[in-house]
Amino acid sequence: MSILDKAIAAITPPESDAARAEARAKAEAAATPGSWLAQILDHHRQIESAFAAVKAASTAEARRAAQKALALILTGHAIAEEAAIYPALAADKQVGHAELAYQEQAAAKMEMGLLERLDPMSQDYLDKLEHIRGAVAHHVYSEEGTWFLELADDVDATEQALITQRYSEEFARYTGKVAA
Repeated sequence: MSILDKAIAAITPPESDAARAEARAKAEAAATPGSWLAQILDHHRQIESAFAAVKAASTAEARRAAQKALALILTGHAIAEEAAIYPALAADKQVGHAELAYQEQAAAKMEMGLLERLDPMSQDYLDKLEHIRGAVAHHVYSEEGTWFLELADDVDATEQALITQRYSEEFARYTGKVAA
């Protein structure tokens, strides 16, 4: 982790596990089966599991394979949000949240690219992985805690259906998998 990363982490400590759990519970309560929000929550859980799988891998080959699986779900999810969700946030007068979300996801993609250049069994690799995981966890907390709940409350059923369709299509286009 760079000096700048360490300084930022010290100034903005992560949310507590309890705060994250509360945000997730509220988002799950607001999600209807098959909706864009339900799909996103499923992807968030998959991303969290994928980070854990990378960290737990015991060989360089296994870690690289787990890293590729993480990159696929993380990037597919990001592209789908960028194409479907963030424009909807902006249309819902959450332009600042949409812009911040784009910036955070661009940074995560860049950091994932830098992670590929490190020895997968090194401490530098694990430090970088944890830095990315922490940034993604904060991003998820923002989405689940307020941004997406406001969007789900503010848009009508027709718009909800359009957002769901667009999110599903973009996720499938990138990953080749139909969103749950």
